[in-house]
Amino acid sequence: MYKCAFLGCGGRARGHARAYACITRGKRVAICDLDEQRLTTFGNEFGIDHRYTDIHEMLDKEKPDLLHIVTQPTLRVPLMTIAAEHNVPAAIVEKPIALGGDDYQAIAELGQRSKTKFVVNHQLRHHPKLLELLRDVYEGRIGEVRFLDVSSRLNLAGQGTHVTDLMFAFNNYARPISVFGQASGASAMDSTHPAPDMAEAEVIFENGVHALLACGANGTSVGDYPQHYHKRIAVYGTRGFVHWQMEAWERSTPDGGYEHGTKSYSAEDVLGQQGLTEAVFDWLDDENKSHPNRLEVSLTEFNVILGIYTSVVKHTPVDLPLEPEDNLLDDLRVALSW
Repeated sequence: MYKCAFLGCGGRARGHARAYACITRGKRVAICDLDEQRLTTFGNEFGIDHRYTDIHEMLDKEKPDLLHIVTQPTLRVPLMTIAAEHNVPAAIVEKPIALGGDDYQAIAELGQRSKTKFVVNHQLRHHPKLLELLRDVYEGRIGEVRFLDVSSRLNLAGQGTHVTDLMFAFNNYARPISVFGQASGASAMDSTHPAPDMAEAEVIFENGVHALLACGANGTSVGDYPQHYHKRIAVYGTRGFVHWQMEAWERSTPDGGYEHGTKSYSAEDVLGQQGLTEAVFDWLDDENKSHPNRLEVSLTEFNVILGIYTSVVKHTPVDLPLEPEDNLLDDLRVALSW
């Protein structure tokens, strides 16, 4: 039984913790948060008795196999560094993995020297219906993939990394080679999730597939839902298409014709979080079963977003992979204020 601990006891941590009702190979053993009231509330809710306000003390005493890092993205570098220095075998880090060029570079360097298996929490990739549609694509039921249409109505830092992760998954993790982006609006640039209010980009992959990525108020609406529910991906092939949304799906294939249906995001999200977590255990059990949301993959995905920012700043297409400037967010803030 793997011992699992939580760093951060806010709202998103509950999504991580609820999955353990379905998990048989891991157990919640300890939690840590600077806010003692939040610590108490979370511990009582999930029946976790070992509670800490000092992360070093928790890691030293509990020695967890898996650490859930569910904190603000501005704290990624120091907290991931602590996990690595304590030789935590694996850590699930809440998205986004980074915000700009400086922390991206620091995390990439940490990943090179650390033995900790870092995984980024893109749990949508593990939703049951999405996995079904993904199998359709991988098995060639829609023919060869030609184009991906991907969007969210929250910005690139808020939900953009989720749909970018889906874009990579449905294109079988082909290498991106260029991006051309445009953006507007700077109202969120001084928030905990700095990003343009609206952004749109064309991404070209090595296998010839093109993708259109739109995030913000310009993203496609999928109905009368809260803003974070407007995440979607449509994948068009030579023989059909699949389309995944938070509460619905559709596909068209030569053998099945046109099909569509609804689903419950909240129900699927528990199973998605379960699947992502259990894939960490698979990786701990077998080095050859690497996680689809491992740090290496997530940094490649986030490099596309940094490419969008650079394209906006320089008004030109950008070749990938990109070596981002440390002050990229500052330059983007200036560009968005023109």
